[in-house]
Amino acid sequence: MDLKIKRVYEEPSPEDGLRILVDRIWPRGIKKEKLAMHSWEKELAPSTELRKWYGHDPEKYEEFKARYFAELDSNSAAIDFIDRIRGYDGTITLIFSAKDMEHSNAALLADWMGRHLGTI
Repeated sequence: MDLKIKRVYEEPSPEDGLRILVDRIWPRGIKKEKLAMHSWEKELAPSTELRKWYGHDPEKYEEFKARYFAELDSNSAAIDFIDRIRGYDGTITLIFSAKDMEHSNAALLADWMGRHLGTI
């Protein structure tokens, strides 16, 4: 499996494979048809409280990472999602709306998924 991340504002491409929206809130100004998504897995996003606390502040990134991983580890929906995609032999692109790709929840989710799927 190949895991990628991509902003929702970038054009979809065939190389994206399965496109999965991983934000809890619908992206501003985007129509569902434009996303060409296969599913919206909002339960994989950080909790509202954690998202608001983080506020995309790079100074809080390491603490955000620890808290978000703890949320994912205790989230039955996240574990179920891993079980559903385990063995998928293709590309999965996690799509999200944050401007900062490097410090996004999608980048962390891809890392967490890779660890659970043994791809990292």
